[in-house]
Amino acid sequence: MQISGRDSNRYQTFTRRAALLAGAQGVAFIALAGRMYYLQVLKTDQYSMLAEENRVSMRLLAPLRGNIVDRFGRILAANRQNYRAMLISEQTPDVEATLTRLSNIVEIDDFTKKRILRDMSRSPRFMPVTVAEDLTWDEFAQVNINEPDLAGIVPDVGETRDYPYGEELAHILGYVAAVSEKDIQQAEGNQPVLKLPGFRIGKEGIEKTYDKELRGVPGSSHVEVNAYGRVIRELSKDPGTPGSEVVLTLDMDIQRFAWDRLKGESASSVVLDIHTGDVISFVSAPAYDPNQFNMGYGTADYKALLDSPYLPLMNKALAGMYPPGSTFKMVVAMAAVEAGVDPSHRVVCPGHYSLGSHDFHCWKKGGHGAVNMHEAIKHSCDVYFYDTARRIGIEAVAEMAKRFGLGETYGFEVPGEKPGLVPTPGWKRAVKGEVWHPGETVIAGIGQGYLLATPLQLAVMTARIANGGYAIRPRITRAIGGNLIPIPEPKLIGVSEQAIRVVQGGMNGVSNEIGGTAYRSRISEPGMELAGKTGTAQVRRISRAERLSGVLKNETLEWRQRDHALFVCFAPVDAPRYALSVVIEHGGSGSGAAAPVARDIMHEVLKRNPPRSQAGNPPGGPKTARAG
Repeated sequence: MQISGRDSNRYQTFTRRAALLAGAQGVAFIALAGRMYYLQVLKTDQYSMLAEENRVSMRLLAPLRGNIVDRFGRILAANRQNYRAMLISEQTPDVEATLTRLSNIVEIDDFTKKRILRDMSRSPRFMPVTVAEDLTWDEFAQVNINEPDLAGIVPDVGETRDYPYGEELAHILGYVAAVSEKDIQQAEGNQPVLKLPGFRIGKEGIEKTYDKELRGVPGSSHVEVNAYGRVIRELSKDPGTPGSEVVLTLDMDIQRFAWDRLKGESASSVVLDIHTGDVISFVSAPAYDPNQFNMGYGTADYKALLDSPYLPLMNKALAGMYPPGSTFKMVVAMAAVEAGVDPSHRVVCPGHYSLGSHDFHCWKKGGHGAVNMHEAIKHSCDVYFYDTARRIGIEAVAEMAKRFGLGETYGFEVPGEKPGLVPTPGWKRAVKGEVWHPGETVIAGIGQGYLLATPLQLAVMTARIANGGYAIRPRITRAIGGNLIPIPEPKLIGVSEQAIRVVQGGMNGVSNEIGGTAYRSRISEPGMELAGKTGTAQVRRISRAERLSGVLKNETLEWRQRDHALFVCFAPVDAPRYALSVVIEHGGSGSGAAAPVARDIMHEVLKRNPPRSQAGNPPGGPKTARAG
């Protein structure tokens, strides 16, 4: 069969098109094959790793929080099992119905329900949300038994903080609580552990100060997840590093004794080792239960704390600022000796001190007669110290007060420390825009006026007197993670031995000589004698009209208007080791209210006074050359 010329041309054109198409297909095949070779052979490791990352997820694990113990290793804060009910929202078709059924087993109020719904809105649907914590064993068992009827509810056993001594240590330890949005925003750097369900951080006290050390290092769990992020199986697990143990300087036996002695009052006390600054006991009463803050205070209970006139939320030992009253007379006495006043010089006390047209009264209506410095401290003669402060001036008094730790903070480990106030003419001019009046110097001589001090400062002042003028600073932390915290060598304040000895002798007279204002609160056992100073801080002045009408006794006033009762002391007299301050709010007189309490606490301290070489090292830790 012959092909015509026209058909021949068509055939040649078709052949060329077929060849071009085949060539294009060949090139495409070669490119595809090359790409597949590149991906499957040359890049196989990279894409295998990417595929693995797509199906393997890392989950953070909360570390176990470290314990807090006293100087002898007794547990003050630890962890315990927390029986709880969790809710996985993707596993329940009706959250409201599930919570209603669960409320027949555990209490779920409207506030809790709102919190649950809020937490659910912030979390993936597969992530458990805490519904109820700290369940009793019976409640937990009921949740387990009824689990088939509680869609999405998962019984779980976690960890929670436990404070076995409750309110006795609340103002020292503080508490842990759930992480807030503000906590996350204020955190340094990215801390994903803060977003873990149920994770808690220190909010107050030692728990807050050493939160980083107590918290430890989070662990991790590598799990296989599906496309929705749901866990299929666990591949590996790193539990992380538990938090460090924090050892405090406290002796819990003394702490408990002091608490029991003060718990019926609005009061505070501090016991210090005068050589190291170690805080042996630190009480602020009343207080709150940190276990309640950990799990969440009820609205009514928290309101009761806020409304209480006894201020249980306030750390009185650290932040309560009071006129030091007659406990300040020791500072005035030392300032006088340093200014050249002869301690044997006598001042006549007729019961009042006149300055211009104003009379400043002594607490003893008939006066003390002619008294020297020792007798003035022993009898707490106001007129002697009115006259002495006026003679040496407020600047000399203020300078001595600062040397003995008043008007400053110490960098104490428990947050909330207040500096108190040591006033001067410059301070008054800068703050109030007013001049200093001579009468203000007079009342400063007996610790009144603008003067303010905390119980911690009063204990430090007394410790520096007792140790011969060494500027010890208080501390409450002994060791962290088995490492002792070194005690800095204290420096001398720069006060003459004569000034120190005169005041120490006067304090001995207060407690151990007939006629001393605290003689009835002495410790008579040989070797345990204490030396002290009473103080009464005026809250409301009794007017002249009230004096004339017979209203002379502070006890007749309403509680809030009564004077504060103070007492400071050190012991033993012959070989001082401990200093103590006690402040009882609106307690009346220092001799009648504070001194007996201080005597009992110091007696307990001395009964438990171990040899210095056995003063309590961290369990398993090395000994220190200056053990407290």
